Amino acid sequence: MGPRSRRLLDEGMRFLAVGGAATIVAFVLFNFLVHGLLVLDDPWLHGHPTIAYVIANTVGMWISYHGTKTWAFQNRASAHPDGGVTMYVVINVITMTLPIACLWVSRHALGLTDALSDNIAANVVGLALGTGARFYLFRRLVFAVPSYQHTTLAGTVAEPLPDLSESTDS
Repeated sequence: MGPRSRRLLDEGMRFLAVGGAATIVAFVLFNFLVHGLLVLDDPWLHGHPTIAYVIANTVGMWISYHGTKTWAFQNRASAHPDGGVTMYVVINVITMTLPIACLWVSRHALGLTDALSDNIAANVVGLALGTGARFYLFRRLVFAVPSYQHTTLAGTVAEPLPDLSESTDS
């Protein structure tokens, strides 16, 4: 496996870890708001799963941005002056339509309103579609420029590229 493939695998694994943490938070919050999570008898947003999904995933998005920027794509500088925040939010909002669409189909087209159906639609099928789209788009549009900083991963050390700005003709 070459250095480029290793870097892609490393970024992918870190991206999945950060996304996993953000997903757990969003999953718990969504289920609390819609289904009560054995805490509420009358959940606040039972009849409004889409609103609950947007709220829960906005919290997850904030967690995800900070983890992705500082850890998953730590060796990539942002391609945007604002650190990629605007593009990150735009991509998240656009890709959030995938699990929302799955949730809508489950709730309205299939008439399924139980917790298992909501979670399979939004947090399994929709999440898988959204995660793939986000990884590709974040890597291409938000954190697009590798910075080649010194990094250690699983016992390997990536040496920085030599400084080619000094002339050797003198």
